[in-house]
Amino acid sequence: MNLTGTPDRLARRRASTARPLRTGLVLIGLLLIGANLRAGITVVGPLLEGVRDDLGLPPVLASALISLPLLCFAIFSPAAAPLAARLGLERTLGGALIILAAGIIFRSVPWMPALWLGTAALGFALAIANVLLPALIKRDFPHDGGRVTGAYSATQSAFAALASGLAVPLAGVTDAGWRISFGVWAGLALIAFAVFSPQLRRATMPRHSVAPALDPHPEQYRSPWRSGLAWMITISMAAQSALFYTIITWWPAIEAANGITSATAGLHLSILQFCGIAGNLITAAIIQKWHHDQRGLIVVLVPSNIVGISGMLLLPNLALIWSILLGLSTGGMIVFALAIFGIRTHHHGQAAALSGMAQSIGYLLAALGPAAIGAVHGSSNGWTAPLILLLALQIVQFISSWNAARPRLLD
Repeated sequence: MNLTGTPDRLARRRASTARPLRTGLVLIGLLLIGANLRAGITVVGPLLEGVRDDLGLPPVLASALISLPLLCFAIFSPAAAPLAARLGLERTLGGALIILAAGIIFRSVPWMPALWLGTAALGFALAIANVLLPALIKRDFPHDGGRVTGAYSATQSAFAALASGLAVPLAGVTDAGWRISFGVWAGLALIAFAVFSPQLRRATMPRHSVAPALDPHPEQYRSPWRSGLAWMITISMAAQSALFYTIITWWPAIEAANGITSATAGLHLSILQFCGIAGNLITAAIIQKWHHDQRGLIVVLVPSNIVGISGMLLLPNLALIWSILLGLSTGGMIVFALAIFGIRTHHHGQAAALSGMAQSIGYLLAALGPAAIGAVHGSSNGWTAPLILLLALQIVQFISSWNAARPRLLD
C-alpha cells in the first residue's frame, strides 16, 4: 500500500475538521459580545425610581444613568479604530469586555462616585465593541455579513429585553436591591471574554491589506469624514438611532396620553422590542441576497416607520398594530445600518473607521433626540408636534438611507 503523502492528507483532514470548529467558536464569541451591548443599559430603566429613592437623585440626574452611556458612545466611538490599529482588533475587543465587566461591578458598589465612574467605563467599553464588531464581521465573515449581523443584532435585542424583564425580580432577591440587578450582568461580560479569549492569540492590526490591488493601504483611503457616501451612511445611522431611542423612551407616555393604561403601554413596548428581533432576522436574510443594492429594503422599512408614527397620530386606539410595525421596521433598519459598514468598504480597517464615524454621530443624536422630543412635548403640551417632528425625521432617513443603499464603495 502506497503511503506517500499520507501525512499531508492527514494534516489536510485535520485542518478541514478544525476550520468549522474555529469559525463556530468565533461566531459564538461574537454573539456573546453582542449579547452584552445593551443589557447593561436596559437594566437601568425599570429600576430608575428605586435608584432615585435610594440615592436621593433628582430626576434629571437619574436619567443621566441612561443618557451617559449614549454620550460615551458618541465621544469614544472615533477612538475605536485607532486603538485597534495600535493594539490589534482582537485584543481591543477583549480589553473592552474586561473594562465592561469592571464598570458594571464598580457602578454597583455603595459609593456614589463609583456609580458615575462605572457607568462611564461601561459606556467606553460598549462604544469600542459597537464599532469593532462590524469590522470583525467584515474580516471573518466577508460573504455572510448580512446573516451574521442579523444574528448578533437579534442576540443583542433579546438580551436587552431579558435584562429589562429580569431587572425588578432580581432586585428583590437580596437586600442589595438594584445593585445586585445591575452587577449580575458583569458575569455575561466575563463569559463572553472567556469564549472570545482564544482569539487573543491573534493581533490583527486593521492598517493594511493582504491584497493591495483590491484593498489599498489605509493611507491611500480617503478619510470617511470627507466622503459623501460616508456622510449618507452616518446620517442614516443617526436618524435610525434617534428614532429608536425616542420610541424606547417616550412610546409608553405617548400611548398613556391617548388613554391606554400604563400596564398595556408597557406590554406594547415589550412587544415592539421582540418584533425588533424578527425585524433583525428578516432584514439580515434579505441583505444576504441583496448584498450589493439594498434600495428595495429602504422603500419598505422607512415607509413602515412613517405608517407606524402616523398611525399613532391619527388612530391611537390601534396602538398595538403601530407598535408591531415600528418594532419590525426599526429592527430592520438597525441591521441595515450595521451591515452597511462592511458592505460599502474594501477592508475591515476601513469598515472600523466608517463605523466609528457613523456611530459617533449616530449615538450623539440618540442621546439628544429623546431630550429634544421631550422638550417639544413640554412646550406644546401634547404629543402631536413631537410625532410630526419624528415624521419629518423620516424624510431625512429615507434620503440618506436610499443613497447609502446604492451599489458603490467608499474610496
